[in-house]
Amino acid sequence: MNRPSIPTEIKVLVAAAFVIAIGFGLVSPVLPAYARSFNVGVAAASVVVSVFAFFRLAFAPAGGALVARLGERPIYLTGLVIVALSSLATAFAQSYVQLLVLRGVGGIGSTMFTVSSMALVVRMAPPEIRGRCSSAYATSFLLGGMLGPVLGGLLAEFGLRVPFVVYAVFLLVAAAIVAVRLRGPRARVGSGGPDETQRPPMKVAQAWRIQTYRAALVSGFANGWCNFGVRVAVLPQLAVAVHDATWVAGAALALASVGTAGALQISGRWADSAGRRPVVLTGLVVTGLGLGVMGVADSLAALLALSVFSGVGAGLMNPAQQASLADVVGTDRSGSKVLAAFQMSQDSGAILGPILIGVVADQVGFAWAFAATGVVALLATIPWLRAPETAPARQDDPV
Repeated sequence: MNRPSIPTEIKVLVAAAFVIAIGFGLVSPVLPAYARSFNVGVAAASVVVSVFAFFRLAFAPAGGALVARLGERPIYLTGLVIVALSSLATAFAQSYVQLLVLRGVGGIGSTMFTVSSMALVVRMAPPEIRGRCSSAYATSFLLGGMLGPVLGGLLAEFGLRVPFVVYAVFLLVAAAIVAVRLRGPRARVGSGGPDETQRPPMKVAQAWRIQTYRAALVSGFANGWCNFGVRVAVLPQLAVAVHDATWVAGAALALASVGTAGALQISGRWADSAGRRPVVLTGLVVTGLGLGVMGVADSLAALLALSVFSGVGAGLMNPAQQASLADVVGTDRSGSKVLAAFQMSQDSGAILGPILIGVVADQVGFAWAFAATGVVALLATIPWLRAPETAPARQDDPV
């Protein structure tokens, strides 16, 4: 079976995602130190990191509504410009309160371009290669995110404010790429199909009636909890506590990213050929087992190996999960509100996971904390066991 190639419009989004991810990575290693420069404590510095995610979560419903009303491209560009301007202003913040407000504004812009970019990929990906398209987008974002912190650490040598200025420039470059190369994007349905305006936007209530969508919300929450929350916030603390070396924390995160990047090279094609459900289930199980036993990994080799293994789980899960969302929405209508609700489930997990697992770690230790994280991932397999397959070639039930 000859499958279509990835559309040019999605290649444009992939290139823009790479640039955006590099920029985001530039500021991630210096943001806590920059906050501390305003003479605040560790907790206050952590709030600056969390406020970005909080505003992403809070603004997601409004972001989805804006995309449904005005279209993906203008909201995508507006979101990028908002984050760029807030980042530039952050470089010149004069107080902790200003920094906090500007990061919150950046979170609003981030939601706008995240939801709209997801909607664009969903709408323009040919059904036969939705997994490949999602995998290409995720890979570009991951590689940019791996390169960004390295450059950010180097730029910080010239001052903690410099990465924020460069981040703003990167975002404006990404906006220019999309503005010039993505003019009037149209729906892609393989051999050319109906225009997106032929059907009204999909409502969350409509999607909720579809079992696969409900399963995706659960796995999205688990993915946020495990891979965007606990892995980023708690794994580095485990690495330092057990091995008493900060470089181990960086190595564990880097190797997890390597595992994810490697899995992304096959997961998209697997999701298109074998179906979404088996790939999501495998990703959840690998994530759950990898993170679940990480708390008892008392040797450096075991910790690093489990980091790679759990990273593979994330790389398997993400493209298949997004492809299933695309199957639910379809290519002939907007699904921005549906996708915004999914984004909220993932962000909720990313926010709650580190907090609750941090409490468990403080009370009974890292072993129980990571075991609980593994349970969250494994529990998320339950709704997927009953969810119908939505891949076009292996569809169980119409959605």
